[in-house]
Amino acid sequence: MTSRRVDAGRFPTADADFFAFENLLSDKERSRLAEIRSWLEAEVRPHAVTWWNEGVFPRGLVAKMAELDPMSPVRRQGYSNLFAGMVHAEFTRADTSIATFLGVHDGLFAGSIELLASPEQQQRWLPDIYAMRTIGAFGLTEPLGGSDVAGGTRTTAQRDGDTWILNGAKRWIGNATFADWVIIFARDVADNQVKGFMVDTTLEGFSATKIEHKIALRAVENADITLENVVVPDSFHLCGANSFADTNKVLRVTRLSVGWQAVGQQLAAFDVARRYAVERHQFGRPLGSFQLIQQQLVQILGNAVSSMGMMVRLSQLEDGGQARDEQSALAKAFTTARMRESVAAGRSILGGNGIVTDYEMAKIFSDAEAIYSYEGTQEINTLVVGRAITGIAAFT
Repeated sequence: MTSRRVDAGRFPTADADFFAFENLLSDKERSRLAEIRSWLEAEVRPHAVTWWNEGVFPRGLVAKMAELDPMSPVRRQGYSNLFAGMVHAEFTRADTSIATFLGVHDGLFAGSIELLASPEQQQRWLPDIYAMRTIGAFGLTEPLGGSDVAGGTRTTAQRDGDTWILNGAKRWIGNATFADWVIIFARDVADNQVKGFMVDTTLEGFSATKIEHKIALRAVENADITLENVVVPDSFHLCGANSFADTNKVLRVTRLSVGWQAVGQQLAAFDVARRYAVERHQFGRPLGSFQLIQQQLVQILGNAVSSMGMMVRLSQLEDGGQARDEQSALAKAFTTARMRESVAAGRSILGGNGIVTDYEMAKIFSDAEAIYSYEGTQEINTLVVGRAITGIAAFT
């Protein structure tokens, strides 16, 4: 069988959207997406490997990102959830660490205030948060509690007159080393319900220590937080955060974003693997001329397209107010499983060069492991769906 050399420039990066899902966006949304994509290609992707290697978040990028104004595209700017998802995929495509920073500050932190704070609290806090003049974090996961945090929150909140006293620990809290505020979820000792509090990181008794030696999201500054008799005024208790069911309102929406991250990670793997396959020569011809290499590229593309199709439909359901928790769980479980396959195939295509960050793929491969785990592990999301389709809970 003969092979035909294909010009790499014939297929621009955006053509990884093989079924043209972007055409479902409005003209305004497509224009805005193109603007954001150009910004990411100029400001993020060229530096992402360096930031990852150094393991430090580029804090100088925040002011530039504020000028881009990516905050709260749905509730504040009036875009669709489909557009917001594609934007999150594009951020991840450029760099997963930067996408995760934005996901924490916008989706989890600002999203908690949008969904759970009173109108007065929103008016007081959101302008600076949207402008990225103040940066936030989301403190839910604990050293001894991850998937079981709904019923196993150990951090406590005790009412004392017009204040609350918080004690406990949180782990894996992104942005916490430099955040101005952290939303802390703690169990009220009076009624045993999980409540949410806006906590100033300069308060006495609050400390955040960066977690070192990670193999994924190395530019995200995850932290261990300790709270020792931290006194928070009652006016900083989120008025709508009075049970874990309230907390889950935020998590259901952000789980949608993580599904889109899994799409973006696959698009990144496809970008790098395809470019390498058409530029790299083996045995005197392009690597991409070999049938098994083409098979792996098609596998990555097929995984990405199927994942995107699921996320497009889920976003449409969210826009219509019809999305259910188990649908978000299935999407997260499915897209991250396909993502693992895709980044592994991409790493394989690059051979030995796939294990050094110089060629991007090693970073993409490693960062996928974090996406696979956070916002509900593969196993827990699978069991959430299993409960929905059988009516039988396999976990408590």
